[in-house]
Amino acid sequence: MKNDYQQIDPKTLPMPAPSHPPAPRGGDQEERQPQEQRRKARRKWQVFPGRNRFFCDGRIILARKSGVLPLTLGLILVTSGLFFVFDCPFLVQHLTMCVPVIGGVLFVFVLITLLQTTLTDPGILPRATPDEAADIEKQIDESRNGGYQSPPRTREVEINGQVVKLKYCPTCKMFRPPRTSHCRVCDNCVERFDHHCPWVGNCVGKRNYRFFYFFIVSLSFHTAFIFGCVTTHLALMIQEHETSFSHMDLELVVCFFSVWSIVGLSGFHTYLVASNRTTNEDIKGSWSGKSGGEPVTNPYSHRNICKNCCSILCGPMPPSLIDRRGFLPEDECVQTGDGGDIELPVLTTKNEINMVGKHPCLPLHPAV
Repeated sequence: MKNDYQQIDPKTLPMPAPSHPPAPRGGDQEERQPQEQRRKARRKWQVFPGRNRFFCDGRIILARKSGVLPLTLGLILVTSGLFFVFDCPFLVQHLTMCVPVIGGVLFVFVLITLLQTTLTDPGILPRATPDEAADIEKQIDESRNGGYQSPPRTREVEINGQVVKLKYCPTCKMFRPPRTSHCRVCDNCVERFDHHCPWVGNCVGKRNYRFFYFFIVSLSFHTAFIFGCVTTHLALMIQEHETSFSHMDLELVVCFFSVWSIVGLSGFHTYLVASNRTTNEDIKGSWSGKSGGEPVTNPYSHRNICKNCCSILCGPMPPSLIDRRGFLPEDECVQTGDGGDIELPVLTTKNEINMVGKHPCLPLHPAV
């Protein structure tokens, strides 16, 4: 058989110059390192263990379960909107210009205090670090004194001559400070915990209780004001023998059922503020003997209504302790980093592997 192919002499072919990957320049490495550090750096809110949602790069905090907050906003906006659109023009014409002014001031104050209550850190305490948790567990184990009894999970401290027990939180791995409780909805220990309010979609604690109190008080005045104005509007229209007041039905129903509950809630929290108590303490009967023990004196009360009100409502705003916009340490960033931050080695092809340490294979060309 005739051979249609012939071998080409390697000497007649120009040998390609060996290609070497360009050596990395020092400047490129220096530029790449800050970029990798910035890519790996993560803020603490991104790995926050509680059931919360963060917006605006951690500046805004919300509970993951917002509850009936949209319903709260909807009732306030719809009722106030109907009042300003239908009732205010009639009352301005027949009574005074002060009606929309007073209603507008109350409406704005209600919205501001509601948003402050919802978007403010209620006083979340940071969880113990692994080293702190191990140290606390070691102290608890040492308190057994070599026996087999279960280790104590409480500690006692004295506050104003009154013994107060500090309970151990198995979730946050720490002994809770006085008046601190763990919220099951948000999964956080909240300082001076009052309650978790689904109507505002957040816990109510040390840092946002004043906003919550101002919200319910201003909402009481706002609801009572609208109810009084709508009733007056209805009475004036009946005198003028007008019967087209179908829009008032919704306002009257909402205000009638809201004013009593909101006014009652405002009165209850006014009592709590005057006595320097929390809803959680009042329900458990911590200082009233409801829990079955002997009634004890509230160690947090100043024995003066004005001092109690000023300390709760007018005191300095305590700082947030969770530092949600702070950066994580570098070692924690590596452990919790995303898969996109990891650079995988590029796999070479089979031909490139065969060329290592050898001459390139010479191709066979068909004879001309």
